[in-house]
Amino acid sequence: MQIWSNIVNNFKQGSYHTRLLYINLGVFASVSILILAFKLLGTNVSWVVRYLEMPAYVGHWIYQPWSILTYMFLHLDFIHFIFNALALYWFGTLFSQFFSQKQLVGVYILGGIGGALLYVLGYSFLPYFSVALQQSYLLGASASVMAIIFATVLYAPNFEISLVLIGKVKLKYIGLALFGIDLLGITSVNAGGSIAHIGGALTGIVFTYLYVNKQIDLSNGISWILNKTATRFAPKPKIKVSYGNAKTDAEWNLEKKAKNDAIDIILEQIKKSGYDNLTSEQKKILFDISKKN
Repeated sequence: MQIWSNIVNNFKQGSYHTRLLYINLGVFASVSILILAFKLLGTNVSWVVRYLEMPAYVGHWIYQPWSILTYMFLHLDFIHFIFNALALYWFGTLFSQFFSQKQLVGVYILGGIGGALLYVLGYSFLPYFSVALQQSYLLGASASVMAIIFATVLYAPNFEISLVLIGKVKLKYIGLALFGIDLLGITSVNAGGSIAHIGGALTGIVFTYLYVNKQIDLSNGISWILNKTATRFAPKPKIKVSYGNAKTDAEWNLEKKAKNDAIDIILEQIKKSGYDNLTSEQKKILFDISKKN
């Protein structure tokens, strides 16, 4: 349980891109265990995964609209997961030098949505993909990661990073290489992934352009939705009711009788010797009674 407590604490205290990594890791581990269990039981699990993947065919998507969000956290292949996790960590750290953590989450989600939309449009309107339209599905965080990469590239194109075996390289050259690879891959086996990557990249470019030149932050809408959702499902604080030292009827009646007796004594003394001969305490009692009345 100590390991689980450490994971929870790291998630709560970690940066937003660390939390995104944990979410991706959690989904990958959960789905992998589920697939293994179903296989051992001799049951087909593909239908479960299908409901988390993004379909290219709109006719399928309308029955699983949530998949435009779930697909960007779903990985079935370990290598696919590792590449996206490393890219998210490296470029998420770099992105955070120029933008806020909330913007990182916003761009991640917007990039995933942008990648999914271009994927659907490409398969729906390009004749090359017509045969595979109804059988094609998309999964993985690649489009989201590409949005983070290209948002950073456009903001700081001449920023240099060190690559193993290559040395220092400017971000703009990394961006051009990645974009070129995906353009060439549109007709490859992973055509859907390449189209989604381009959609994510374009989303990141649009985000930075509007933010820098028009002071429009596209991530604000995502942040607002996430804040509202978090507030809605956050545990409500318990209201503590303090009753104090409530008096019983008998105690209240005794106290009232004692006050009345004291007043009678004071009034009797006034009749005998006048108001001026009252003690300061007796005068105070009369003053308090006059205020209440």
